[in-house]
Amino acid sequence: MNAKHINPIDGKNAQLKPTVPRRLFFLGPQGSFTHQAAASAAETLGEDGQDIALEARENVPSIISDVEAGEGWGVIAWENSVEGYVVPNLDAVIDAKDLAGLSRLSVDIAFDAFVRVDDGDMCDANEDGCAPLHEITAHPHGLAQCTKFARAHRLTPVPASSNAAACRDVKPGQVALGPALCGKLYGLKTFEHNVQDFSGANTDFLVVAPRNDVRSVLHAYRQSQAVDFETIIAVVPLSTGPGVIAKLLDSVRDEGLNMTSLMSRPIKGHAGTYSFIITLDAAPWQVNFNRLLHQMVVKGDWVKTLAVYPRGEHPNPPVDTWMLPQGGICRKRADASEMKAKEERELLW
Repeated sequence: MNAKHINPIDGKNAQLKPTVPRRLFFLGPQGSFTHQAAASAAETLGEDGQDIALEARENVPSIISDVEAGEGWGVIAWENSVEGYVVPNLDAVIDAKDLAGLSRLSVDIAFDAFVRVDDGDMCDANEDGCAPLHEITAHPHGLAQCTKFARAHRLTPVPASSNAAACRDVKPGQVALGPALCGKLYGLKTFEHNVQDFSGANTDFLVVAPRNDVRSVLHAYRQSQAVDFETIIAVVPLSTGPGVIAKLLDSVRDEGLNMTSLMSRPIKGHAGTYSFIITLDAAPWQVNFNRLLHQMVVKGDWVKTLAVYPRGEHPNPPVDTWMLPQGGICRKRADASEMKAKEERELLW
């Protein structure tokens, strides 16, 4: 499993001399996909042979807490190509007092299914005459990416804090999902290889640091003028009602900015209120983006930059009709004589 940097921070470039952390925290235990991402990030961040210590944490809140305390930087899962954003981590960055992202990297994701060696000839529930496997354990995103395997073997999902933790703590009668290296690392028997629903999946990880460290890194990048950037902001309009988001998007268009993602998250405990997370192809100091940010602040909206990092190439594959979900309306996929009936059923008019 290889990590691909969408936007590496090159500590060896003489033009770029960013702050380099002594420690890099990741969601443990060893063998997690986040561990792989952290190892790749540490290799890229190291300057003049400087070693960066990788330290596992039991959960993402612990990573956030240590980063905000100035103990080091962290690596957290950010977005999966199958399941989308890792929502708890997104919320944690939105709510963090002193933290932002400064680099993004991608890890190819493939799952093997493991059982304990002392399970002997343990079999699955489709076979007769043996004690069946009855549960499957992994991080919730891992479980969501291997649903076909779980259904085929009639396994009940049991969430774990991470895929590596599931492999480390797997119990008799359980199947654990994780990277291939977890088998050797935790002395497990491979039940089946590559059990994920979709091949070619990947997860993007975010390197997070205290905001002053991020400013230092970004200042070095800005001086170099060598790369394009992507910025993620969170916005809470304080005036609500019809057209609020449309006006915000009009401002994005009027400034000539390319928006690549828009999503909303509820403001916890306040029904009907939302923050909007926007990803744009620009850096905050870019003139037109800076104007947009200034407009939002002057208008009274709450605005927070969550991450800024050098941008890699955006994949822009065509959307073919075979990719579309079931139901819905698409003239390219339906016979003209069927359109009226389909419209009434699918659009509910």
